[in-house]
Amino acid sequence: MRPARPIASPPVTKAAAAEIQEGKVVPMSWILKDGIPLFGTRFTKTILTATSLAPGGAFGENELTYMEDTWLSQSHVGTHLDGMGHIGRKDCYFNQIAMGKYINQNYITKLGLEHLKSFATRGVLVDAVRVFQAEGKLKSNPACRKPCLDKGTVITAADIQAGLKMYNVTLREGDIVVIHTGWGDLFDQFPAQNATFNSGEPGIGKDAAKWLSSQKVVAVGADQWAVEVIPGEDPKEAFIVHNLLITDNGIHILENVRTDLIAEEAARTHRGTFFFNMTVPRAYGLTGNFVGIDGIR
Repeated sequence: MRPARPIASPPVTKAAAAEIQEGKVVPMSWILKDGIPLFGTRFTKTILTATSLAPGGAFGENELTYMEDTWLSQSHVGTHLDGMGHIGRKDCYFNQIAMGKYINQNYITKLGLEHLKSFATRGVLVDAVRVFQAEGKLKSNPACRKPCLDKGTVITAADIQAGLKMYNVTLREGDIVVIHTGWGDLFDQFPAQNATFNSGEPGIGKDAAKWLSSQKVVAVGADQWAVEVIPGEDPKEAFIVHNLLITDNGIHILENVRTDLIAEEAARTHRGTFFFNMTVPRAYGLTGNFVGIDGIR
């Protein structure tokens, strides 16, 4: 048995803080709103309650009013994190835990998000769009307003390594790798391009997942809904990269990360690293939305 990889030990966080040079905070999460693209049968619904604004509804002599909202949805929507309890092989999850023993009607009692700390480590951008452009192999989707990799495009370990070399970066243990494919531009066009966004995606293949695992990163994120290439490399396998990263190696997956702004910053400064800061839900769960991700330059 082995523990999940530590999100941010004090030495890792201290070293990552050296990446902050300008103090510029770059948002890397999409806003949660009705109408965003959702996988499968997932749903979202926002309800605004403004009772005290009705005539006679204000409180006290100072006529205080207030509003609050309710967000109804599954947690696996928008920009979110896949926890260790999200993916397994049959009943075998991370660390060979038989999860059937640890579930009830409301939550899991092992591998839940309540055990996570805030992510405070070095983020490393891999701009797959620029890599494919430089190698003359970019095939973009016509629905993308900016260059993007088309669905079904496999990002290999060699592509990841070329993206690192582009910004003269060597991965360190504890890093979080964020991949820019341009596919997130379709998310930003919701709801007009929801069907195209959900129809497939570019993403990492199996050899990239295995190589990233060997580098001892703690998370891999991308600007699409599964991080891995869809359709997959082998039609007999279902979301195999999720198994390789989460089930086999304890590496978290971050889906629907907003990467366009951090990619622009990297191109401007010729620097692909940044301080990665993300808070996670303090609740029992398999996956977590309401995550705020910032890249601090």
